[in-house]
Amino acid sequence: MYDHLEFELARARLRVKRAELFLTRANEMLDEERGVGISIALCCRIRSEQRRVADARSRLRHIDPTTH
Repeated sequence: MYDHLEFELARARLRVKRAELFLTRANEMLDEERGVGISIALCCRIRSEQRRVADARSRLRHIDPTTH
């Protein structure tokens, strides 16, 4: 049981880190001036990534309430 919990915590942490990385990349791309069409698409992607980060953090808190 303990191993399963550790595995789930590791997966949840990985989801958070991955979502934060994608969000950072999308924000960096938005800072580069690539044109209006690309900027609009990136804004949609950033919103999506923000939701993924929030969902991943929520899952992590659900597994381990002591995690911030």
